Amino acid sequence: YASQIATAVGRKATLIDLGAGNCAKAAKLFPSLQPSEYVAVDISEKFLQEAVAGLQQQFPHIAMTCLGMDFSNELELPVSISRERRQFFYPGSSIGNYTPLEALKFLLRIRKTIGIDHSNHSGKDNDDGEHKSGGGGLLIGIDLIKDKAILDAAYDDALGVTASFNLNLLQHINRLLDADFELREWRHRGFYNAQQHRVEMHLEAKRNVTVRWKNGGSRQFVAGERIHTESSYKYTQQSFTALLQQAGFGKIQTWCDPHEWFMVCHAQGG
Repeated sequence: YASQIATAVGRKATLIDLGAGNCAKAAKLFPSLQPSEYVAVDISEKFLQEAVAGLQQQFPHIAMTCLGMDFSNELELPVSISRERRQFFYPGSSIGNYTPLEALKFLLRIRKTIGIDHSNHSGKDNDDGEHKSGGGGLLIGIDLIKDKAILDAAYDDALGVTASFNLNLLQHINRLLDADFELREWRHRGFYNAQQHRVEMHLEAKRNVTVRWKNGGSRQFVAGERIHTESSYKYTQQSFTALLQQAGFGKIQTWCDPHEWFMVCHAQGG
């Protein structure tokens, strides 16, 4: 749907990539969107700088900026970033890691930060023949609700990739707090909670265990007790569209895969 997305987003925009990582997802859109400016935002600024430096060599005509920021809590962009036609890009399904209320607040922050280009609200071509969508917008990826068995398998895969990812949290706590979690004493649990419309990830104690950390702290866990480590909320097309509208977005367009398991959505913010 690259050409349809390009028509909805408009070319020559300021593309603001939230959680850019290695910037690969945004780079795939460059040929169709032809942004005039690319702003990569991520919490790991050093890694981001390396990724953008490589990308700049491939697309020297696009102005590029790196921003090290925890955008889950704040979204204040420097004044050097153009306020005209800001198009936020939030791929994957990371919005699902917020509760619905947190997701609404996050979307409201994006809506506030978009700004409005007063020079052209018609959505028509300008004198240079470039399409300009008025006021900027948001291009976002959503993981849709699907059969429970599919979601359960995705978050508790046979190869154990997700389990390793989840258990690594305990390794991280050990490093940060000088704790003594033993990974072999814990198991990964991942499943879809249909009532809450979310996948939940837990770490479950295999037996009674006591964990200690620096400064004399300790915590006892009984066999079967769980630590809730992550939630990933899933949406229907209708429920996420309603959330965007509640945040003040309009002219919403959506694209899905043939199974309707995933959705890419563009919404105008001005």
